[in-house]
Amino acid sequence: MTKLATVNEIQTNSTDMATLTTNPDLWFEQKFEDHMKQYKENKTPSMAIVVTKGSLDWAYPPFILASSAAALGWDVSLFFTFYGLSLLKKDLDLEVSPLGNPAMPMKMPFGPQWFKNINWNIPNAVSSNIPGYEKLATSLMKQTMENKGVASIAELRQLSLEAGVKMVACQMTVDLFGWKTDDFVPEVTDWVGAVSFLPTAKDADVTLFI
Repeated sequence: MTKLATVNEIQTNSTDMATLTTNPDLWFEQKFEDHMKQYKENKTPSMAIVVTKGSLDWAYPPFILASSAAALGWDVSLFFTFYGLSLLKKDLDLEVSPLGNPAMPMKMPFGPQWFKNINWNIPNAVSSNIPGYEKLATSLMKQTMENKGVASIAELRQLSLEAGVKMVACQMTVDLFGWKTDDFVPEVTDWVGAVSFLPTAKDADVTLFI
């Protein structure tokens, strides 16, 4: 059975034919814009992140961005290389390094609120000479995050995995540091080199290097 054309379709077709007859360039431009609009509306956004850092503070950005994008329905792929690969290990033992990070304010997770609000910007020249300072800074940061209800890295990683984020490990880094695949979470999507991940990064709508 032939479907009868609606009044709007007839009017649209008539307008297209009139435009094509009088101004073909304008007609093609309008058609191209219509097709591009339809393509963008139907396309699933994608994001690729190259993760290179393995400290506690640098572990948050990739997992927060990945889980947020996945929650919006994006296709997300993370490529863990060099020190960033430690974020895929089964046992996470991450520390924060104040050394070389002068912009990092220290917060105290205890005491009255006015005391907690103070930014303790300790100079690197001082912190680098205090034995055990990195472990102290890590402990304080973890406690502050817990007090503020911030999820741990393990929780954010699991949330990302449940949302469908692809975790890709750099095989060269595994070989370089003498690690074994058994050291890492079983959800690792693939073990590849940079060459294999580059096409994913090239075609992604958003590509980040962290």
